[in-house]
Parts: sequence; C-alpha cells; structure tokens
Amino acid sequence: MTAAVPGTLWQPASACGDRCRAGGTRRGDPLTTLVRLWSLVVVLAIGLPLAALARGTALRTLARAILAALGVRAVWRGPAPRPGSLLVANHVSWLDAIALAAAQPVRMVAKHDVRAWPGIGGTAARAGTIFIDRTRPRALPETVAEVADALRAGHSVTLFPEGTTYCGAEHGRFRAALFQAAIDAGAPVVPISVGYDSTEAAFVGADTLGGSVLRIARTRRITLTLVAAPALRPAPGADRRALARAAQSSLAGGGYHLAA
Repeated sequence: MTAAVPGTLWQPASACGDRCRAGGTRRGDPLTTLVRLWSLVVVLAIGLPLAALARGTALRTLARAILAALGVRAVWRGPAPRPGSLLVANHVSWLDAIALAAAQPVRMVAKHDVRAWPGIGGTAARAGTIFIDRTRPRALPETVAEVADALRAGHSVTLFPEGTTYCGAEHGRFRAALFQAAIDAGAPVVPISVGYDSTEAAFVGADTLGGSVLRIARTRRITLTLVAAPALRPAPGADRRALARAAQSSLAGGGYHLAA
C-alpha cells in the first residue's frame, strides 16, 4: 500500500535563462542546419506513428534517430540498470528524456503539459509515459501508485526530480515525493548524471520547443553524456527524503561540462 504523500503544491521554478548561456558557441554552416531540420521532420513523420504502434524497440530507435538527425552524440557510462529500476536524473533539456529513451527501455514521468505537444504528446502517452500534474497536489498519490505499479511489473521508470530544467551551472534539489514509489515497490534507485559540453542544449527561461530545436540544429556539435551511479536499494519503510538526498549526492557532476 502506498504511503500518503503530503498535498503540497509542487511547482519548482528555475532562475535560469538566456544569461546562463556561455556564448561563443561554434555554429554549423547553414546547409548543415537545414539538413538537420529536414532530417528531423522526416524522422518524426515516419517514426512517430511506428513508435506509437510498436512501442519498445521502435521507441528506442526513434529516440536514437532524433539525436542523429540533430547531430547530437550521446554517450553512456556506468552499469546498465536492471529492469524495474527507478532512474533519477538532473534535468537540463528536453533532450535528456530523448537520450535516456535511446539508451534504456524506460517509461518516462513527464509534466502534463507534454501531452499537448504536437505529435510528441500523443506518442508519449501511447508509449506509456506517466504524466504528473503539479497543479493538482491531490492527484500526487495516484501518480506515486502508478509509478510503483510500473516498477513492480518490471518496467524501468525515468524521473527528473528537480521538477524543472536548469542550465547546468545551477541545480535544483531533488523533490522526494515520487521516490516513495521505489520504496513501495522495493525497486532500486539509479542516479543518472546528465551532462552537456554546450549550454546551447539547455531548455530554460522563455525557451520554446521550436526555438530550442533550431538552436541545437545550428550548433556545430553537442555531446551529451549519461553517467549511471551504483544503484541505491531502499529498505522497506525507508525515508523518501533521505533517499532523494542520497540519490542527488551520487550524481557525478551532471549539467554543463567539457566532455571527455
């Protein structure tokens, strides 16, 4: 049985904006940008319907194709999580979720706004995304129960506990509520550090999805590094706040850094 989660409003806010961008980024040539954008359109037109129908492998293939179309190189370091793990990561960009979906078979926890994104929202819902509405705190226990059920069924679930995106130079604290799902399900928690070698990937402030896609496509090169820490195994009745703090302290400096 899921423990009660306090009905506090959970709407974290980030102070990151355009001022957080490092500047001096090397741009690709206009032809490369055009090819990337056109490639992305083709990938989405073909891949979204297939991923919605087939899920699983098709979804991972679509995620990898999106990264390739935009010229983003993704690198995974560390052990592969076992199925039925709660993957918790710092949050910099919408690319974080794409990269994790490309690397591991996972179900995502996403804010309910994503459901309204053209094309992507419907596919995300059909692919098993668990949506959280932070404007309705009374619905939070239901979300915790849904995540716990997915973990018990052997599905890994990815969560961004900061609750919003940060540029990488700044971070938010991990919110503890959904860690209760791992405790209830007896599931391991795997901290994942998300790092970029360019702040151009950061999706912050007044960014729109279209503007972010264009900025990424114009950037000559972006390397995205995912670093998995050893799994944390919560004991029955563990304190979710202590678990959230332990997970965040396990991150290997995710955010903005120079990729190795």
